[in-house]
Amino acid sequence: MLHSALLNVMIGAARKAARALNRDFGEVEKLQVSMKGPANFVSAADKRAEETLYQELSKARPGYGFLGEEGGHREGTDKTNTWIVDPLDGTTNFLHGIPQFAISIALERDGAVVAGLIYNPATDEMFIAEKGKGAFLNEQRIRVAARKRLDDAVIACGLPHLGRPGIALAHQETKAVQEKVAGLRRFGAAALDLAWVAAGRLDGYWERHIQPWDMAAGLILVREAGGYASDCDGKDDMMAKGEILAGNETIHKELLRTIKGA
Repeated sequence: MLHSALLNVMIGAARKAARALNRDFGEVEKLQVSMKGPANFVSAADKRAEETLYQELSKARPGYGFLGEEGGHREGTDKTNTWIVDPLDGTTNFLHGIPQFAISIALERDGAVVAGLIYNPATDEMFIAEKGKGAFLNEQRIRVAARKRLDDAVIACGLPHLGRPGIALAHQETKAVQEKVAGLRRFGAAALDLAWVAAGRLDGYWERHIQPWDMAAGLILVREAGGYASDCDGKDDMMAKGEILAGNETIHKELLRTIKGA
């Protein structure tokens, strides 16, 4: 499959960063025998991956801005283009040796996400999308699931953990959704949850209190796969509010109604 020059840049950067992450992931299990070290080891792996992505993307597109989880916002001379990057989404999974984590890269141009990539190095699954060109998983076109009823649907969510805000609201929302769906899942990697909605593996997903790098690439994947994505009020203000809700047209509408009524 022929990719645009932009996607080739993103794919090359992701694959380079993934080589080190895969090596580091192989080391994590060895560290589990001791309570000393694993968290620091994973933090270092996260930072190394982000620096690799920064170097590769900057070399190919000098002047673009860069917003990363680890390094924050690095201004570029080109004010219209900004990379939004999570070098290791699903850090807790990675730390525990669970192969549900991803590199996430998005390009924001003039305030709109125009390209996205989500890559799980452990499974070698690469999800890509470019505005107006559809969404793909390992070269195969993907579409959101066609289910129309919540009671047939499997929905993913994010759940706040120790020290995070919104636990009481999360309890109310998950209870409301649990009573209406075929299954509720919490996988621990927002980018992959959105990629799986785009691929039709999940029928819907919502999460609050997340960052732009958690959702930017997944947002365009869902939309290019024929799905709908909004904030939890049904508006197009996901990045500013730090929340997202996604699914096909019907599931998105029903899930939105359910959590708003929780």
